[in-house]
Amino acid sequence: MQFISIILISLAESADCFAVAVSASIANRALTRLQIFRVSLSFAIFQAGMPIIGWLAGKTVSDLISSFDHWIAFGLLAIVGGHMVWESFHIKEHEKPPDVSRGWRLLTLSIATSIDAFALGLAFAFAGTNIWLAAPTIGVICFIISFLGFIIGKKAGSLLGRRAEIIGGLILIGIGVEILLEHLLK
Repeated sequence: MQFISIILISLAESADCFAVAVSASIANRALTRLQIFRVSLSFAIFQAGMPIIGWLAGKTVSDLISSFDHWIAFGLLAIVGGHMVWESFHIKEHEKPPDVSRGWRLLTLSIATSIDAFALGLAFAFAGTNIWLAAPTIGVICFIISFLGFIIGKKAGSLLGRRAEIIGGLILIGIGVEILLEHLLK
């Protein structure tokens, strides 16, 4: 596989991370650069690590998980998105929005956005792709794209005001639905 193909795949793999970053920063414009860095790095590590795991796991594991991986991604994104929408109606003005850069939210979002990268790793194994070139490339591009998503989301959140967290939560739920429909309609 040529390097340009790996870059294009990396951009495609980063799309979910970009959308999640935009929605998270729309909902919480107070995210610091350190928090943005932490989430972008977590996304990048998971996006780079999952193809390696898929590459190492082989066909058996892929067959076991491929029948329901889209349900896992949908469930995780729906839970986080639904919680964001719920919190938008229950957080008072003086309360801080939830921190997506720590704990279960960070882990959930990192896993949900990288599940499809597992299958990608398996495809890399069958195609004879150099995983030690592909995985870091995916990780670096994902980091950059995620970081940009946070910056764009912060600017959009300033324009949307209080409705921002509802919109961010609905975007996450929408991404989950898109992943689910993409697999169910194949």
